[in-house]
Amino acid sequence: MNDTPPPSATGYTYADAGVSIAAGNALVRAIAPLARATRRPGADAELGGFGGVFDPRAAGYADPLLVAANDGVGTKLRLAVEHDRHDGVGIDLVAMCANDLLVQGAEPLFFLDYYASGRLDEEVATRVVAGIADGCRQAGCALIGGETAEMPGMYAGSDYDLAGFCVGAVERDRLLTGAAIRPGDVLLGLASSGVHSNGFSLVRRLAADRGWRMERPALFDPDVLLIDALMAPTRIYVAALLPLLKAGRIRGLAHVTGGGLLENVPRVLPEGCRAAIDAGAWTQPRLMAFLQAQGRIEPEEMARTFNCGIGMVAVVAPDEADAVAAALASAGETALRIGDVRAGPRGCTVTGGAEDWSGRGDWTASHDA
Repeated sequence: MNDTPPPSATGYTYADAGVSIAAGNALVRAIAPLARATRRPGADAELGGFGGVFDPRAAGYADPLLVAANDGVGTKLRLAVEHDRHDGVGIDLVAMCANDLLVQGAEPLFFLDYYASGRLDEEVATRVVAGIADGCRQAGCALIGGETAEMPGMYAGSDYDLAGFCVGAVERDRLLTGAAIRPGDVLLGLASSGVHSNGFSLVRRLAADRGWRMERPALFDPDVLLIDALMAPTRIYVAALLPLLKAGRIRGLAHVTGGGLLENVPRVLPEGCRAAIDAGAWTQPRLMAFLQAQGRIEPEEMARTFNCGIGMVAVVAPDEADAVAAALASAGETALRIGDVRAGPRGCTVTGGAEDWSGRGDWTASHDA
């Protein structure tokens, strides 16, 4: 017989099981102004309802198709937890979803987040959501709701997980399918802001095996701590690319995420088209060179693991390439001509010489879609 008395004189409570409803309510109150700051035409309701509402007509659409995307931040969260770097991962969360909508020609309209932890830490959660709100402002979408789940026994210590859900719209005749891409089209690469949110399982393995001192200046940049270089938020390309998409000046877009350049660029190509990328067309960022040297990573593996300094690839007509690159530069992006589209089996080939990406001679990385 168990004679252990209940945790309180009046019986068990949810708090006894490790869940604080009061903490959850306090978080909602803390983040409400953050969400309110992301309002845009079509979304002006307060947080707290059972669902968010968006009006596409109020956003100016006549015959819209809705496009949805969801994603997470991956094991980059492990570094955020271990090194108290929670402020940028919310931007990563929005970027991974909003950039994926963009490649289909869609304007991000609204965003919802899911935050799960073993024990809700209001200060950490508020920092994360502040980053989400910042990302939403950069993407031009409204943070209209979300879910905060406190689940003791599912997550250990200060661990938490994130998921994001974004919905966008595109006028039916502006949906970007890649069908307009032709051999001879130019590939413009938009510079990344760092590792973004892919490849961190390998980054963390290198950190452990090489004994990196994360809180010290990076070997490749003494003005930046290594952990801050690694945690730089994913770049959001919406503001620069959306006007060009609405004007019909871009034939295809590829968001460079897991799988690197090799596997992501072919996803937007039609049959009979192959991307040819010249690794010597841009200078490999020092962070990427550091990762490659630390892991003795072959150029071919770099091309299929990391973004290698290119976070988004735009496919444009040859007679539009210079003008589009100039428009992107005016919008604050670094846009470089990194290759072209050629006739051939659908896929991607990245080529370089001994001076490119620490190659030991001429090298080729290839992927057939």
